[in-house]
Amino acid sequence: MSLRLGIDTGGTFTDAVLVDDNKQIVNAEKSLTTRFDLSHGIGDVIAKLPGAALAEVTMVSLSTTLTTNSVVEDLGAPVCVLLPGYTDEQIRQSGLLDILSAQMVVTLEGGFDAVGREHRPLDESGAREAIEKLQDQVSAFAISSMFGTRNSSHENRIKQLVIELTDMPVICGHELASNLGAPRRALTAALNARMVPPIRELIGSVQKILARHEIDAPLMLVKGDGSLASLENAIEKPIGTVLSGPAASVIGACRLSGLDNAIIADMGGTTTDIAIVSNGQPQLCEDGARIGDWQPMVEAVRVNSIGLGGDSEIHFGGHKGLSLGPRRVVPTSLLGHLHPEIIPKLELQLEGMASARSNRFVMRLENNQALLQQLNATELEAWELLSDKPIELDAIVLEDRTYARALAKLKRLGLAIYSGFTPTDAIHVLGINSHWDKRAAELSARIWMRQMRFLYGYGKWDSDDVETACTQVYDLVISTIRRLLVEVGLNEFDLNSKSSKAGGIVDTITRMVTDSHESKGRKPLFKLDFASDYPIVAVGAPAASYYRDVADSMFIGLHLPEHADVANAFGAVMGSVIQRAQVTVTQPQHGTFCLFHQDEPKHFDNLEDARHEAEQIVYLVAQQKALAAGAIDPTVTLEFDDIHVKDEIDGELFLESTVIATAIGPACNWRSETGA
Repeated sequence: MSLRLGIDTGGTFTDAVLVDDNKQIVNAEKSLTTRFDLSHGIGDVIAKLPGAALAEVTMVSLSTTLTTNSVVEDLGAPVCVLLPGYTDEQIRQSGLLDILSAQMVVTLEGGFDAVGREHRPLDESGAREAIEKLQDQVSAFAISSMFGTRNSSHENRIKQLVIELTDMPVICGHELASNLGAPRRALTAALNARMVPPIRELIGSVQKILARHEIDAPLMLVKGDGSLASLENAIEKPIGTVLSGPAASVIGACRLSGLDNAIIADMGGTTTDIAIVSNGQPQLCEDGARIGDWQPMVEAVRVNSIGLGGDSEIHFGGHKGLSLGPRRVVPTSLLGHLHPEIIPKLELQLEGMASARSNRFVMRLENNQALLQQLNATELEAWELLSDKPIELDAIVLEDRTYARALAKLKRLGLAIYSGFTPTDAIHVLGINSHWDKRAAELSARIWMRQMRFLYGYGKWDSDDVETACTQVYDLVISTIRRLLVEVGLNEFDLNSKSSKAGGIVDTITRMVTDSHESKGRKPLFKLDFASDYPIVAVGAPAASYYRDVADSMFIGLHLPEHADVANAFGAVMGSVIQRAQVTVTQPQHGTFCLFHQDEPKHFDNLEDARHEAEQIVYLVAQQKALAAGAIDPTVTLEFDDIHVKDEIDGELFLESTVIATAIGPACNWRSETGA
């Protein structure tokens, strides 16, 4: 017997499954994710699996929501982005200044035009100066040149400088995306660079644990399109794993449910991810995956991912009333389970004055050395204070405001995390869930109620009516999920829910779906059915707590398959290696054809020769990428995306052709399929 080990590292839980040659789960375990040192959580969950079975493991595959969470929560390692030829307006459009400080976004002379001709010579001295100046302040470098996909020589030269001057990770925009669109390509490169340190830490943690258990097997990572990649590929291009967890959950949910048409809903601690599966295949993004407020150029399963999970902070949202997320906090019920000594402190908080700092304990979250090196002496002392146990924020403010400010900075940098009142706490109070400490959850709920009442003037609950307040939180989670489901459905009509008009449509249709089956005791004029042929397949640890009421209120089917809480880990071992390559051929002037690949465009006198060269290039590149990513004997297919226009004089005129090669191969043969 051979087994495959699937591991999923999420924001709250780390899951592990063993899958046999019949693609059945034979063992499944969960442990808490230890963000400060991932090896602890991974080691805990693997240690729960039977040792004899681990000796039979022939492949290990890993999925993670950490990269997704870092984008949604706007966290990540500090990076420098070098941009030859970019204008201030393009930088503004990119959103880079929303995730990086201005000094980390460096414009340089250089760049190319649309046909790959040098616009201006590259400012190598400026690039060298920026690299040397910022190398001690960042964890990685990203490079994106104007029309770098038409001529990559400037990007390649700067990359060489980074390699010569530092030993830091570096990635170029043309290595991640082949489409035009300079601002989004720059953002994609920056997000990729921010994810390199956490992905390296994750892989290193897994390798350490595998060695401890003497598991000598290939280690793969799930990419956002559900395919698998080798370690080297994932470390260099972690942006490809940005929807790793959601993609793995889609694959796992499809296998577990056996449905060909379904709405896959994966709810974790930090995010809720919704995907549509039709005819057994998940939809892929044509224009890049949307994660939170960002849409990097990443080929991925079409997933709507929002900051709504069991650990989402419940806060006052102004005129909207209560709001959920996107910030994740540690549920007080979990904190009380891990550190019972906080219970008396919560009791004292409940007796005192309501404060915005109530319910707040501070814990370590990440261990990013580049960020730690930027801390001053007081901030480092505050960091050391967090090594033993959580610190009560209200108490530290009264004792030493200097340390309190230092702790707040650690939180802003993503090195520390606060506790707070969450949906997980609410369902503990309501008795829907009982995994952690109910007493801590009740105290947290009461403190939160006082905050809402006395700090924001919100809430009409009686002071002791904690169940009514928690029911309101529960109902808010249900209504938010329902709205997201409708929004996903309307995405098929290209409605942008961020506009006020479209947002109103989403709200109206959601209300019609839930209210149209009965209206004040009479038959309604409208009866709107939603997803009648697409039942919900709900997976993830919190899913069972919410989706029964979601499905009932929307009058749609629901599947909560066995092992739904470890669907991501199961999906991690079910994918294949898929790599793509594409080359564009254009006709910038009549009778001249340009092929764009790597440093210099190639010119041809006729389209046939240009297309033939493009086919050979993409076939070889896709095949080599698949082999490098760990595929066994990949199969390569070609497709063409041609653009023609009709001219009154010349008739049909060729403008552009994109030649795309897709290489697919298994990462490890299933014995039942090969007869071994």
